[in-house]
Amino acid sequence: MRFSRKLLLWTTIIIALTLGLSGFYFVNYVFRTSLEREIGQALDENSILRFAFETAALNVPLKYDLLQDGSVEQIASNLETSGQGSGRLLRMSDEEKQPLYASDGFETDGVLLEQMEENRYSYRVIRLGEHYYIQTGSSVNALGRVLYLETLRDVSQVFEERDTGFTVYRRLTVLMLALGIGIMYFIASRLTKPIRLLMKATKEMAGGDYSYRARQISTDELGQLTQDFNHMSEELEKTIGQLEEEVQSRDEFVGAFAHELKTPLTSIIGYADMMRSRRLDEEKSFRSANYIYTEGKRLETMSLRLLDIMVTKKVGAKMQSIPAESLFEYLRTMFLPNEGMEFDFTCEQAVVTADPSLIQTVLVNLIDNACKASEPGSRIEIEGRIAADKFAGEQAEEENNEPESRWYRFSVRDYGIGIPEEELSKITQAFYMVDKSRSRSRNGVGLGLALCTEILSLHGSRLEIESVPGQGTKVGFLLREAGKEAQHEEIDS
Repeated sequence: MRFSRKLLLWTTIIIALTLGLSGFYFVNYVFRTSLEREIGQALDENSILRFAFETAALNVPLKYDLLQDGSVEQIASNLETSGQGSGRLLRMSDEEKQPLYASDGFETDGVLLEQMEENRYSYRVIRLGEHYYIQTGSSVNALGRVLYLETLRDVSQVFEERDTGFTVYRRLTVLMLALGIGIMYFIASRLTKPIRLLMKATKEMAGGDYSYRARQISTDELGQLTQDFNHMSEELEKTIGQLEEEVQSRDEFVGAFAHELKTPLTSIIGYADMMRSRRLDEEKSFRSANYIYTEGKRLETMSLRLLDIMVTKKVGAKMQSIPAESLFEYLRTMFLPNEGMEFDFTCEQAVVTADPSLIQTVLVNLIDNACKASEPGSRIEIEGRIAADKFAGEQAEEENNEPESRWYRFSVRDYGIGIPEEELSKITQAFYMVDKSRSRSRNGVGLGLALCTEILSLHGSRLEIESVPGQGTKVGFLLREAGKEAQHEEIDS
């Protein structure tokens, strides 16, 4: 179906629904208002008849202790007769809800009567034949008896007025629809011209001509649509470029993952080769096997954590209290002895709160980056010190922690090539490398600092980088010191 016909069809449907629903609501609102008024009048009439019955019962000569059924019938008959011309119908029932008197034409069932209770009014709307009635009911206390009074009020006129209202509104709706269809047909024919131009442009785009531009003939929404279409080819080219970059990023991530596995794998292979190439005493064999096992477990944990941190970023750190000296002992084992570099480890004793495996990964990455940025034989300083009060206070305030909390600073300093100032804000981006040729020659892929940033974010910390080109770089971060109780437990263990 053509767009103009769809537009005409849906507009007609909407107009019909709008007129129909609004008319239905309006007519029913008037009907409900009139019906509620009639219900109120019917209840008032029932109340008046009840009062009249009780008053008449008081005037009956007392021959017996209770009001007799014959007297009830006589009073009810008088009440019906007094309302001649009003269409009043009533029925009186005894305590067992058995009818004692009923007007001619009062043929309704006993449903309302069965539901009636003392000192309460009840009502319902019923249909008898071609007429509608409001049936009301109430209890009557007369000379020691509890009787039940029911009335019928004819409200057929209210329903007839509703039917008349629906008939008039249907005719008005048909007239408005006919007028609306004529107007919308004219509008639809005018709207199809810019749409046809867009259809032609889409065919050109589908054929690969992204430079094609649709002719704009209006300034309304369709004109804006034409402008948006004319930008489509440019955005499409950008999207294609972004997709290519994403594919490249995925390839680089595979390389970066292999880079992060390199250090533990190298250690495992080295110790395994040493065990198979020469005979070792029992102590060295145990230490080598233990190191292979330990690094293998760390490799397994690091692989899972690396994928979770870099891909989903949903893994939380498993915090525990660990001595800073144990981290430095691990680093000494990893990097000493090293004939290519001169390492200087300085550590103040303290207990920090961190995930050991993740923080080891951060420190190894920082030292590895320092080695890549330095010439062979250069000095690399690894320090661990209790942070200055002022700096720790600022860090605590930023992390919404108590300023009096103590912090521990780790830092790695090299005297290598340094980082230009304009590059400092970019080096923590994944896969970003300042000197690509130098990094690739040393197996770098630009993921180390990005990984460190994600890990430190889990610890509520961040990298602090200071660098001067040609003089070297210092990279540090803060970790919270564990409380005194935790420190004592760590020392006792």
